[in-house]
Amino acid sequence: MVEMPDITPRNNNYLLGQDEAQEVFLRAYQTGTMHHAWILGGIQGIGKATLAFRIARFLLSADAKQKDKYTSLNVAENTPIFQQVAGGSHPDLMVVERDYTDTDRKKIISAIKHGEVMDEHELASLKKSAFIRVDDVRKVSEFLAKTSFNDGWRVVIIDSADDMNKNAANALLKILEEPPARTILLLISHNPGLLLPTIRSRCAKLPIHPLKENEVASLLRRYRSNLTEPMIAKLAEMSGGSIGKAILYADMDAAGIYDKLCAILCARQNYAMSAVLDFASEMAKDNDKFNVLQELLLKFIKDNMSSCRDAEALYACWNETRRRFADCTNINMDKRFMLIGLLTDICKVI
Repeated sequence: MVEMPDITPRNNNYLLGQDEAQEVFLRAYQTGTMHHAWILGGIQGIGKATLAFRIARFLLSADAKQKDKYTSLNVAENTPIFQQVAGGSHPDLMVVERDYTDTDRKKIISAIKHGEVMDEHELASLKKSAFIRVDDVRKVSEFLAKTSFNDGWRVVIIDSADDMNKNAANALLKILEEPPARTILLLISHNPGLLLPTIRSRCAKLPIHPLKENEVASLLRRYRSNLTEPMIAKLAEMSGGSIGKAILYADMDAAGIYDKLCAILCARQNYAMSAVLDFASEMAKDNDKFNVLQELLLKFIKDNMSSCRDAEALYACWNETRRRFADCTNINMDKRFMLIGLLTDICKVI
């Protein structure tokens, strides 16, 4: 597959569709009204983390005596600040995210001690903790207690704030209540409404919106240049304004999965059981496809709600879809059996 090499929010200097958020932050910086903490909220895959690192690079390199000269948050890729942030080595930037599980963290430490290099397969198999833990957030206090490297800004990025457990959230709240001078915290959140109200009340909000279809299409051409124009258009429509989701869908052949799904469900009660069995078997044996399928099922139900024979029954299928997929995760329910029942139920009401 042809794609740009190893593009991550840390080293990505290309941000499309979030001009309003950048202008809001730059104006706050130039007028001296910049808040000490910001929530970058919005659906996954729209550039929140990319914007957070863009802000970090800007603050770590900007000249406070020449605020008016800046017309954007851009920092050139060939500058030391950009390279330090990209490499995770800038002393005044801290990133808080879910750490590896205790078992897998020990594997990493052991490999480092013995001079071993973990291959891509080993790295991909490492599991991260379900939450950002309180100890992870306490390290922020230790970081902020130190003197800035060059008497400038210190930046903390939390990616994502949604992942904090209760104790971690309370630890962050204490930091937000009494933040040190020249410190900024950037909280990335896919669902800000679920954050503690006391955290939300102490943070400014940046307007991070879903991308337009033409913006998603433009980014797909940039990051997945092997795609055909019809496929780009289809993925841009399916993604709901998220380039992250569009790239995932491209890599998982979600368009092909959706076509098979539609063929089964649109047959309604005339569905072919053999097609249901084959499709359920294919999805159940691949965890990544299985996870994508939940989104595609919910999309199908949403798109057909207004034209189905029994909208109330189809809405019940929406809730059942979410519940049954959760059961497969929480109680280790048989995926194939669940899918067969779910698909045939939807065929009866569509």
